Amino acid sequence: MIQNRDSFLENVASQLGRSLNTTVKPERNWAFRPQDKTLVDKNPDELMSVLRDQCKLIHTELIETTSAKLSSVLESTVHLYGGGPISLWRDPRFEEYGLSGLIQETWPARDIEVNEWNSSRGKENVVEAERANVGITFSDMTLAESGTVVLLSSSDKGRSVSLLPHKYIALIPKSTIVPRMTQAAQEISRRVQAGETIPSCINFITGPSNSADIEMNLVVGVHGPVKAAYIVIEDR
Repeated sequence: MIQNRDSFLENVASQLGRSLNTTVKPERNWAFRPQDKTLVDKNPDELMSVLRDQCKLIHTELIETTSAKLSSVLESTVHLYGGGPISLWRDPRFEEYGLSGLIQETWPARDIEVNEWNSSRGKENVVEAERANVGITFSDMTLAESGTVVLLSSSDKGRSVSLLPHKYIALIPKSTIVPRMTQAAQEISRRVQAGETIPSCINFITGPSNSADIEMNLVVGVHGPVKAAYIVIEDR
């Protein structure tokens, strides 16, 4: 709930010596917009190539698969990452992509702990994510240029799942891959203008956590997952 917005904006406008702009989206006709042209001529396979090259630079493993093979690929990746505990979103896409059996039957049968985000459990979700070995989410949009996954949080999709576990796996439908940040911002703006409710938290994650000191010595995993894998699913 936004409170006192109008009075706050009216005060700002008054201090600027103008009336309050009440248009939904002010027109901005910039003379030069190079951001609209970068990589937009690339087809999906070419964007995939850009993403593939970028993942090498951000220390992120890129795995390509099909919907039919996704379950076995995810199972193998989690095994290589050391198994559970596993933290994941409560997301219908896990069922849509045929992962319910793996999550609800195969892993529990092997004594691999799986914790699905549940808003009714409050902070317990964060505790489980913090002690998880692997966090798994879907990507809502994926930026080829920077190798960034865009995650739209919700009551069923806690941001801790991608930030607190020791390793992180992003499931990326190939159809979500866009050229760069420009297209992600435009899509978010489109949803806002259409009256959709947008999450208060949108995370842009580019591989495992990285930090460098003043001498530019790179350290991976200082304040987040030490390893990250992107599993791209051919869904076109």
